[in-house]
Amino acid sequence: MFTLLHHPFCPQSRFIRLILGEHGLDVRPVEERVWERREAFLRLNPAGTTPVLIAEGIPAVPGAAIIADYLDETYGERVGERRLLPTSMPERIEVRRLMAWFNEKFFEEVSSPLVTERIYKRFMAEEIGGGPPETDVIRAARTNVRYHLAYIGWLARTRNYLAGDRLTYADLAAAAHLSAIDYLGDVPWAEDEAAKAWYARIKSRPSFRPLLSEWLAGVPASRTYVDLDF
Repeated sequence: MFTLLHHPFCPQSRFIRLILGEHGLDVRPVEERVWERREAFLRLNPAGTTPVLIAEGIPAVPGAAIIADYLDETYGERVGERRLLPTSMPERIEVRRLMAWFNEKFFEEVSSPLVTERIYKRFMAEEIGGGPPETDVIRAARTNVRYHLAYIGWLARTRNYLAGDRLTYADLAAAAHLSAIDYLGDVPWAEDEAAKAWYARIKSRPSFRPLLSEWLAGVPASRTYVDLDF
């Protein structure tokens, strides 16, 4: 049994939850509000970011990329052709490139500002950045999501999945970030049918069900969030 220190709307945490779900691994999710900077949490991950994976007999595993590598090295061979990080070097490079695109670039330009402004700041004290959302930040992120969605659409039109012929970490990373902002209604799905069709396939997987069942009090989910035929 794993323990995952996470926030329900942290996109990287959602990415790891999807991986664990695809592997069929049991996990106990524990919500961590990173802005509180708990001393016990900072001892596990001095960077002060989620996710952090805890398992008996190993040090705490911090950060989405490190956790993804750990899970592949530990469980990847067991699932054979369903391995989420391919074995050939060219394929591994492409999967890792796209993982970084979403967990770093998309996060910085889109999902982090939207989740921070529209969700996290509701729970943060004013002296540490809480308060009303900054409309300029939200507007910029909503503009940025359009070119990211177009890139996803191009990948989906030219490949079976984002990184190639089968499901990989790349698909789960992209879907995790999109799911967090789709909850808020900030994905312009009408602008790219290929991206929308790809996301519908990923969203329909059993590993996605726990994410779609989570709701935030006072912030209703968008119409498209739980609809598998959106």
